[in-house]
Amino acid sequence: MTAPHAFWLAGREATGEETFDVTNSWDGRLVGTVSVPTEAQVEEAVAAAHAVREEFAATPAHVRTAALDHVAKRLTERAEEIAQLISAENGKPIKWARGEVGRAVSVFRWAAEEARRFNAGDAQRLDTDAGGTGRLALTRRFPRGTVLGIAPFNFPLNLSAHKVAPAIAVGAPIILKPAPATPISSLVLGEILAETDLPAGSWSVLPVPNDRMPALVQDERLPVISFTGSGPVGWSILDSAPRKHVTLELGGNGAAVVLADWSSEEDLDWAAQRIATFSNYQGGQSCISVQRVIADASLYERLVPKVVAAVEAQVTGDPSDAATDVGPLVSEDAAKRVESWVDEAVEKGATLLTGGKRDGATYAPTVLADVPADVTIACEEVFGPVLTITKAEGEEAAFAAVNDSPYGLQAGVFTHDLQTAFRAHRALETGGVIIGDVPSYRADQMPYGGAKQSGVGREGVRYAMDDYTYERVLVLTGLAL
Repeated sequence: MTAPHAFWLAGREATGEETFDVTNSWDGRLVGTVSVPTEAQVEEAVAAAHAVREEFAATPAHVRTAALDHVAKRLTERAEEIAQLISAENGKPIKWARGEVGRAVSVFRWAAEEARRFNAGDAQRLDTDAGGTGRLALTRRFPRGTVLGIAPFNFPLNLSAHKVAPAIAVGAPIILKPAPATPISSLVLGEILAETDLPAGSWSVLPVPNDRMPALVQDERLPVISFTGSGPVGWSILDSAPRKHVTLELGGNGAAVVLADWSSEEDLDWAAQRIATFSNYQGGQSCISVQRVIADASLYERLVPKVVAAVEAQVTGDPSDAATDVGPLVSEDAAKRVESWVDEAVEKGATLLTGGKRDGATYAPTVLADVPADVTIACEEVFGPVLTITKAEGEEAAFAAVNDSPYGLQAGVFTHDLQTAFRAHRALETGGVIIGDVPSYRADQMPYGGAKQSGVGREGVRYAMDDYTYERVLVLTGLAL
């Protein structure tokens, strides 16, 4: 029998008294058994992080940079092994799992570059008034304290990287809590971190059950919380820790708008292919997957059959097969929820254009038209391989339809017109607007986050570094400026 996966307590391997199993949602096989830290071990990790915070903040940039570069290098060397692991524990098709590892490599590389530039300081003359004669202000950033990073199941490596890499870059200790469904790739990240010269106690990877999280969220020694996950859980964290610095990356209801000028056959073929791919990648389990298509009325009848055909061309099957586009959802319960939402929409008048079938944890790529505005799938994040398609009479109506949602993460606008692009940037109530493509585009160095119920704060390496730190000003007096 294979030994349970150890967790990482203050930079060293440890095991607890209990374990849990991680299974593959495609075939039910055991992926691995994971050891659970005891309450005493969690306390040890938090105490160690709190104790080392000043030492870690003062660590020379070359030490933090070397650690980040090392992680990027080792992730590259172990890329295929880790991709296979992500696919097994998550159900993600192997081609998307390989892409996730590549993105995590990029995150650590960017963090290494930002660590080299971090905290050089901004100087400001204060002799603009007589009382400031001979005075100069130097502003630098310093860590707020230990970070509690809570990662989701859908990108178990890359979204862990987005918590860990910025913390190392600024010298902030971090306690990483991976999702219970997909903890093993985060534990492998711990293996690689253990090969570095980072101070003991500056990082831990603790697969703590969700029902034990409230105590960590409320612990005063963890003043920064970075959470990616569901809206109800995220907002409950913010409500329970109002005096902490909390970043929430929550749900979306991603809209792709196809405007009247995107009208050639080549344009529509491109839009249909991108919409089909990114409504179904990761099984639709991405906050910026395409859930809504809003097509100008002049294009609607031409676009719909192209979208349906492109969705039907998505290959569904074994996630370990390189040809598979769409694998299972993370669990059968998740697929049953998607099924119930689609069934509700159809019962209330929506037209099922393709899909609508479940097989265990797999849900067929699905397209709905004529969806009533009050059904669940029109209002909430489906987090599955389902999209709805509606028509709009012109740009203003299309932008209004995008904004008619409690969520505001990202939107995609297919247009060739630069003025329209700037109008979209001004009008759309989202954290990001992608022109000429779907809302699912993300470069890991850009600011990423939402408006409204999609969260607060921004990820993206440099922006997370800002979130983990605060400005402190030094005023020098008696200088010959």
